[in-house]
Amino acid sequence: MEFFTKIANWFESTHIDEQLRTVDYMGLLTNPWFIVPFAVAIVYMLYKQRWKRLLITAVVIGVWYFSGTNYAQSLLVDGEIDIQKILPVMFGGAVLLGFVIYLLFGRSD
Repeated sequence: MEFFTKIANWFESTHIDEQLRTVDYMGLLTNPWFIVPFAVAIVYMLYKQRWKRLLITAVVIGVWYFSGTNYAQSLLVDGEIDIQKILPVMFGGAVLLGFVIYLLFGRSD
């Protein structure tokens, strides 16, 4: 239990949740220092036909996008988790996690 307490304290001290909420998405996606290397990486993965890496990248981008939606922001109401809204998110997260684990450790082509 002490391990989880240390992680929670670290998470609170770094203010990661606030940083994620205040990301300027349009500024990031129009910044050439981000978009050029990102586009090169995507083109390289397409060229080398790294489909697993492309799918994992798409999952990470999708989770990042979802975290900025109004639905994700409304999961906490007055500091408490709304159980009616968190259950679909937990189920979707479990399915995505299972998919990524299958991609990483499943049968290779």
